[in-house]
Amino acid sequence: MALPHANWTYPTAIRFGAGRVAELGEACRALGIERPLLVTDPALAKLPMTAAALAAAGAKLFCDIHANPVGADVEAGLAAYREGGHDGVVAFGGGSALDVGKVIAFMSGQARPLWDFEDKEDWSSRADPAGIAPIVAVPTTAGTGSEVGRAGVILDQDAGVKKIIFHPKMMPAVVILDPELTLGLPPHVTAATGMDALSHCLEAYCAPGFHPMADGIAAEGMALIARWLPRAVEEGGDIEARGHMLVAAAMGATAFQKGLGGMHALSHPIGALLGTHHGITNAVLMPYMLAFNRDAIEERLARLAGYIGLEDSSFEGFLAWIVALRRRLAIPHSLAELGVSAADLERIAVMAEADPSASGNPLPFDSAAARRVLEAAMAGRV
Repeated sequence: MALPHANWTYPTAIRFGAGRVAELGEACRALGIERPLLVTDPALAKLPMTAAALAAAGAKLFCDIHANPVGADVEAGLAAYREGGHDGVVAFGGGSALDVGKVIAFMSGQARPLWDFEDKEDWSSRADPAGIAPIVAVPTTAGTGSEVGRAGVILDQDAGVKKIIFHPKMMPAVVILDPELTLGLPPHVTAATGMDALSHCLEAYCAPGFHPMADGIAAEGMALIARWLPRAVEEGGDIEARGHMLVAAAMGATAFQKGLGGMHALSHPIGALLGTHHGITNAVLMPYMLAFNRDAIEERLARLAGYIGLEDSSFEGFLAWIVALRRRLAIPHSLAELGVSAADLERIAVMAEADPSASGNPLPFDSAAARRVLEAAMAGRV
């Protein structure tokens, strides 16, 4: 089936369809952006599709960012933004580039330092909303869904902690979801980013609280991932699979406005300390977090298993599907395979308790609980 073009306004204005990156210049002009700064990563900066995007938008390039972006990346981008007299940002790439681009746009008109806007209590009220530059987001991976998010994850190197910078108006005003931009992703990156999208949908669906809209989006996102992720990994040129995975990634980030949980609370410090890929780390932790939360989520996951079409519509059936999916996609089974050592566990557990995502876990998630999950994940004991 050919993928149609579509225009959506939830959760923001989204232009979906193959080839729609050609509309980047028009999208910038629609927001009044005349001098955009295109923010991407060093690898993408070398590719022809980035050169084409720069030309389409009439943009200047900033690409000095890390795979796990740090505060200095934002400061360097701000300097480039101000020196170039820019009036908006095109965030172009995977989650790191999207996060840095959004935070540069957010910080462009703020008087306070970056860490004053961490996602704590009501710290976002410290910001001047008029100081947030307009953003066009163009993802080139199907994973983080940062293109429809209101936050950016940035590593505070001095503290050794990943921090979430949040403001409701950090949401990009226009998103272009063009599956052609993801065709060149190798299988291992497709798998890693796809499992990241699954982690967002899954934790949002399991998070406590009443948000049926988020639950519905998360469930359908997982149904799409169940059907299309293996095909996108194994048949990378399949534009239909790529398109559905882009949508599923955006659905995950839309749904997790409801909340995340222990999986992300653990993944953030592991990534901060060891530089692991966020999607892979989430994927490794996934079955162990499900087992930990079983008493609170068993009935919900049984319903979910039925919805996504598993033969065994039970908690055990869903858990078995996760383990089998990871195996099919060559995801490591234990944290030890990511380079985590026993000496790291206590520090990770303490950092996990302090992570904002911990509060969204279905069961209380303090450092002792985190340590239990880490020990199981180190041993590969589901």
